[in-house]
Amino acid sequence: MRTGNERRDFIKQGLFLAGAAGVLACGLAPIAARAQVVSKPVRRPDRYEDSFIFERKPYTWPGNKTLAIWIAPNVEVWNYESPVGVGVSPNSGNIVPDVMNYGWREYGLRVGLWRFADVFDAAGVKATVALNSLVCEHYPKAVDEMKKRGWEFMGHGTTNSESLGGLSPEREREVIRSVLKTIEQATGRKPRGWLGSGLVETYNTLDILAEEGVIYCGDWNSDDQPYPMKVKTGKLFSIPYCMEINDIPLFIRKGYTGEQYYRSVIDQFETLVADSKKQPRVMGIPLHPMITGQPLRIKYLQRAIAEMQKNDAVWFATGGEIIDAYQRAHPTG
Repeated sequence: MRTGNERRDFIKQGLFLAGAAGVLACGLAPIAARAQVVSKPVRRPDRYEDSFIFERKPYTWPGNKTLAIWIAPNVEVWNYESPVGVGVSPNSGNIVPDVMNYGWREYGLRVGLWRFADVFDAAGVKATVALNSLVCEHYPKAVDEMKKRGWEFMGHGTTNSESLGGLSPEREREVIRSVLKTIEQATGRKPRGWLGSGLVETYNTLDILAEEGVIYCGDWNSDDQPYPMKVKTGKLFSIPYCMEINDIPLFIRKGYTGEQYYRSVIDQFETLVADSKKQPRVMGIPLHPMITGQPLRIKYLQRAIAEMQKNDAVWFATGGEIIDAYQRAHPTG
């Protein structure tokens, strides 16, 4: 029989292994550094203008608010025949079916998402859902319930067992078009936002999104404000998604407790709201219903929202509302 300390060490080791497996599954494993070459220039994405935040002209959000907060639950489905997906337990052998992790993920749609709904309803805030399009086929009632609450929907690929990585431009366009059409048919509105499955893109993704009428994307976590992306046609804006307080790295990869999660969210909030006195800011709260929607964690999200709502500088909004306000403040942007 393990002692209390041994059990704690075992749990920590399991969380570390689960986090490592998640990193490998989503393609974030480190790549060996190449030897430096003096004459070779570094490639940059050339998707946005270089800009330091202190150089920009100040503006405010509606109602003279200075910090916009949007809440982004990821509502997803997975392929039962695939080992790919965030897990609560390591599956180093890529065994399928992976019943333990698949069932844990399914908990999110069956139970955890509705804890979110209760918290958001009580707080009077609307979510911006990153929606796998096949949720519309397999869980139509869940989509109806989210729609009834006035939540906004972003495209989020077809499932979270696959990504856009490696697709040809023609195939990628077909997938994105299908995702947007499926969600529009199920919700009555074509998504204006996009979050890639695993935040994965190709070199063509932004151009295709803009061509298909998407106006904002949460994949690029390089700023505290929205900014225009360079695309071939149309307009597309980056919106801060805030990966640092994403519940996957905090709870699953780092093994945070609910109190540590709460403190991290509030630390992020307190700094951003202080910074927003000089320049407006955006704070995203990325969530997964099978993680923060669990009984042991939901109260910490509820506490964090309640604490943030006490501040008069805060505007809780959807992703689309934030980008609309940004465009009004930057009519040529």
